[in-house]
Parts: sequence; C-alpha cells; structure tokens
Amino acid sequence: MANVNVTIRMDENLRKEAALLFDDLGIGLNQAMTLFVKQAVREQRIPFEITRNIPNKETLDAFKEIELMKAGKIPFKAYDNVDELFEDALK
Repeated sequence: MANVNVTIRMDENLRKEAALLFDDLGIGLNQAMTLFVKQAVREQRIPFEITRNIPNKETLDAFKEIELMKAGKIPFKAYDNVDELFEDALK
C-alpha cells in the first residue's frame, strides 16, 4: 500500500514538547501519530478517555474559601516573601 503525506497544524510549542517526549521514548513524531491512528482504527474510537477538566469537590471548596478570604469573611495571613512563609510553616 502506498504511503501518503498528511499535514496537520498544531501549536509550535506543543510540537516541540511532543517531539522531545517521543524522542525520549525512541520514536519520532510521525511514528507516534501513526501509532495513534492505528490504535484508533483498531478500537474504532479515540484510544483514550476525553473529558472536561472539572474541578473536584476539594478544589471547588478551596475556590470558595479564597472568595471568602477576598471578601474579608475569613481571616488569612499574608507573607512578604517565601522565607517568612517557610519560617512560619516550620514552627
């Protein structure tokens, strides 16, 4: 079967990061894309789960706490630098 050229557009930084990863794994970007397509055809689906990035309850609670701090309803301590933060945390 003859090979064909396929052109895709992606963010330049994403391409560079992917090339570094795949090089580290011992394959090139073209091989990685071919692996992805072969797996998708074999499984007749995207070969990984695609989900929305929905924060969990702990993260949502942290967001609420920050909003309450901003509104002055919960006291909080601020630091001028990281050294002060670590000094206080290590007490």
